[in-house]
Amino acid sequence: MADTDNEIAAHGLIGDLRSAAVVAQDGAVVWFCPGRFDAPSVFASILDEERGGAWTMTPEEPVRRTQQFYLPDTAILATRFLTDAGVVEVHDFMPIAGPHDPDHRQRIVRRVQVVRGSATVRTRVAVRPDYARAEAAVRPVEGGLLIAGDATRLGLSATADLEVDGHDVVSTCHLELGDTALYVLEVLAPDAELRPCGIDDTAALFDMTSQFWRDWISRSTYRGRWRESVNRSAITLKLLTHEPSGAIVAAATTSLPEQIGGERNWDYRYVWIRDAAFSLYALLALGFTDEAASFMRWLSERLGEDADGGLGPLRVMYDIDGSPPETEIELDHLAGYRGSRPVRVGNAAAGQLQLDIYGEIIDSVYLFDKHGTGISHDAWADVSRVADWVAENWDRPDAGMWEIRGDVREHTTSRLMCWVALERTIRIARKRGLPGDLVRWSSVRDEIYERIHAESWNGTAFTQEANGTALDAGVLLMPLVKFISPVDPRFLSTLQAIEDRLVTDSLVLRYNSDESPDGIAGDEGTFTLCSFWYVEALTRSGRLRDAEIAFEKMQTYANHVGLFAEQIGATGEQLGNFPQAFTHLSMISAAINLDRALG
Repeated sequence: MADTDNEIAAHGLIGDLRSAAVVAQDGAVVWFCPGRFDAPSVFASILDEERGGAWTMTPEEPVRRTQQFYLPDTAILATRFLTDAGVVEVHDFMPIAGPHDPDHRQRIVRRVQVVRGSATVRTRVAVRPDYARAEAAVRPVEGGLLIAGDATRLGLSATADLEVDGHDVVSTCHLELGDTALYVLEVLAPDAELRPCGIDDTAALFDMTSQFWRDWISRSTYRGRWRESVNRSAITLKLLTHEPSGAIVAAATTSLPEQIGGERNWDYRYVWIRDAAFSLYALLALGFTDEAASFMRWLSERLGEDADGGLGPLRVMYDIDGSPPETEIELDHLAGYRGSRPVRVGNAAAGQLQLDIYGEIIDSVYLFDKHGTGISHDAWADVSRVADWVAENWDRPDAGMWEIRGDVREHTTSRLMCWVALERTIRIARKRGLPGDLVRWSSVRDEIYERIHAESWNGTAFTQEANGTALDAGVLLMPLVKFISPVDPRFLSTLQAIEDRLVTDSLVLRYNSDESPDGIAGDEGTFTLCSFWYVEALTRSGRLRDAEIAFEKMQTYANHVGLFAEQIGATGEQLGNFPQAFTHLSMISAAINLDRALG
């Protein structure tokens, strides 16, 4: 295969709203955590081709070309292998019978068909439990094979013969035009028995899953110019939603690098308050109020916990159950994606103070109160308590929205979002006539406003921190959150400075790490979230032609199935965890606002 088949972008995602699997363009399932997003992996070859484990599938005949696409308006992924003897098509999906199915069974279904000529297809299922730290034993059971090890219990059934090869399962089947072979890997409960797959049953699962996704995306209210891209981003956000709890994870993977060969490798399979809040905004903007309500229920439980311990009532991130992640550890036995080490599980940023999360989450509460069903009495009590805490703590140095691991600072974006927290709390109270200390909240809000203009304005641009000189693309949020007019001379000057120092073509750096060290060795790519914030800033400042060109350029960096990772490198390669919710939600927001401005 070509070198591009090794790229982070050379993958698609399937899922069942509980976990997700990453499928490479060569037909291999290279990442899967059974049960839930943050469980230990059983396939992790994306992080170590030799040790990680994978489910490969390929024709025996030499493959001239592969093609991969989603079936329209679904999360069903098709991989096509073009050979001299024929064309093989593999449909990969994780079945979903319907919303909130109480009898849900987690399965990866791989349906193999020959659509031209004939083919002999080989598959190997190499399960490596617990991030490849444990072994799996394979034994025959009625209807297929049981694969068990550590806390893993999987059942594999197929319409083709299955053979045990040590700790792996292999199968070879010859298919003529129109023939179909099925392989189903099911996550089994401790006392559950394997139920074998069948052609008719799997066809029904395929139809139900396809219908589920088409019905879901049909509820989108977006009808603009970039409908296909927006719909794909919406489906991706949905794939990163844990339906039973309402939680929204930041990405499906861990430790995909921000720099190839570097150490900027993080575990993103958690609920970042910041990312989830922006995701909620994007879902509300598209009319998906049910998902917004589910996340609000999850969030309300966090707001009511009053964690504090010096970090305030909220943590930066949580696991799906609502607990801060366990201590960050390094998996030394894994080589890392293309040698990028360490591979990390857990995330130490959970112990950081990041003040901006309060603005992002209360802004989402405000939007939900405005466009959703409205917040409850208990939720308002929690919001009021958070606003009181912000009023007392807004000027503390913190790690900032980019989670620097160096010295804490007085970040401008942290102060900006504390202003948002208080301003939106005041709006909710006034709109609904709710009780609260509006006099104090208003006084602190105004003080933050004045301090940002006095301390973070250097005469040319708003800077990354109070009394600093470095720039930060996060200040592009200022007009988006209504802190400043998008045509205010101070913002236009800031936008020009960011274009001069942080923008390359349409691609935007979060900050210059030489000017603003972040405590981590090495460099990173441009931050795609910031690139879409740049599009929105151009849109709001009236530079519609520039915004449209920048947006169209950004579309060219999406991968072959419309997915984005976190960052884009100097030569256009995608970097960081994949796919990234933050990137897709900012694309949705940029598309909606640019569409509206273009008329």
